[in-house]
Amino acid sequence: MAEPIPVLKNYINGQWVASAATEFGEIHNPATGELLARVPLSPPVEVDAAAQAAKTAFWSWRSTPPLKRARQLMKLKDLLLQHYDEIAVTLTNEHGKIKAEAGMELQRAIENIEVASGAPSLMMGHNLEDVAGGIDEYAIRQPVGVFASLNPFNFPAMIPFWSLPYAVACGDCQIVKPSPRVAMTQAKIFELIDQAGFPPGVLNLVHGGADAANALMAHPAICGISFVGSTPVGRHVYETSAKYGKRVQVQAGAKNWGVVMPDANLEKSVENIIASAYDCTGQRCLALAGILCVGDTYNKLKPLLKDGIARRKIGYGLDDQVAMGPIISPEAQQRVADFVDSGLQDGAGLLVDGRDVHVKGYPKGYWVGHYVFEDVTPKMRIAREEIFGPVLCMIPVKSFDEAMQVIHNSPFGNAANLYTTSGATARRFKYEARCGNLGINIGVPAPMAMFHFAGTKQSFFGDLHAQGRDAFKFFTEETIVIVRWF
Repeated sequence: MAEPIPVLKNYINGQWVASAATEFGEIHNPATGELLARVPLSPPVEVDAAAQAAKTAFWSWRSTPPLKRARQLMKLKDLLLQHYDEIAVTLTNEHGKIKAEAGMELQRAIENIEVASGAPSLMMGHNLEDVAGGIDEYAIRQPVGVFASLNPFNFPAMIPFWSLPYAVACGDCQIVKPSPRVAMTQAKIFELIDQAGFPPGVLNLVHGGADAANALMAHPAICGISFVGSTPVGRHVYETSAKYGKRVQVQAGAKNWGVVMPDANLEKSVENIIASAYDCTGQRCLALAGILCVGDTYNKLKPLLKDGIARRKIGYGLDDQVAMGPIISPEAQQRVADFVDSGLQDGAGLLVDGRDVHVKGYPKGYWVGHYVFEDVTPKMRIAREEIFGPVLCMIPVKSFDEAMQVIHNSPFGNAANLYTTSGATARRFKYEARCGNLGINIGVPAPMAMFHFAGTKQSFFGDLHAQGRDAFKFFTEETIVIVRWF
């Protein structure tokens, strides 16, 4: 007799609670098609229960000394390290990325805990004596209240930790809504949060879809929203949250370009280009979507890309020999196919054709291959829109200036990178490129946890970014105190 399919529960006020939802999402293993779990699309009443629990818990948690809050986070870090492999396997099974990528993602989550644990120093304010006769003035950072995070499917372990540890370290309470496509990873992490002994209500997990997200944005007890996802949805989150008077940080969509200069070390750069375009099956907001090949680099790179891609194995992410796993869903698989058709119709050619990929033993997997488009022009749809799949576009350009014009004309400003051996060109690139995250000979310039995750133009809405010092500012209010004693 087959095992029953588990139904995930919410974690509210320190308790695991079965949802009263009447609608459910499904989590499938993208490599096998197997149904792993059902996810409740929680109704607004359950969002309210989490918000009220967090609101009740806030004052006591806010009054807990920052050192004690930091120690509580370090308990969670230790538990994550103890269950590292188990979480990585869960993440691979529900998302499809290879296990090594899942492990690196979890490491980034842990690094955010480590940085957030510096709250006793990073929350410090500043002061000045005698701003007037006998009067002193202070600026102090204080926690705000209850926050919520709305998280995407592509990094189910890491992205919730762009906000969760900072909110907790600063003395706020947090509600996490994971993507219903990949909710098992956060459910497993919240089992460890429960073991770590956080006070009831400080951290809450609510599963759901758009209705739950809208309820979180509208709830009067919630002070701020953190979001990562596409630009259209991000714009809705930004506008809706602002309408309800919330502070909001929105990390949104991308179309990231790399400039390859004639003086670049192509033999060393090509492996980085390939990894930057195809790791995580291209499903990341910092993925290298296209390369702008200056001068003769266009023809020199083609055989190097073909040879490098040919050595990469596609398959189940738990196989150590696999370099790229499946894409998240049949809908994502079809989206990539539609973009490929669009590119061919617009006149681009396929240097590497990823169609008709089959993986032995896994006929129901959502497989896509590596694609490289050549003869691309900036006006083509494949060069303008975010594909979110393993598709790399090559555009020949005559000069550095022409390459920069393509970057500047993009409505997105998440990331850009430059391959060169020239310090002068690198400095000019750093000076002129209008993108939030810049790489020099690094295709995916992912900021470490002590730095904020930047972004400009339609890749970011708000004032304060995720991670780093920005996070400490986002999760606190800088209060001014003016003192005079008679």
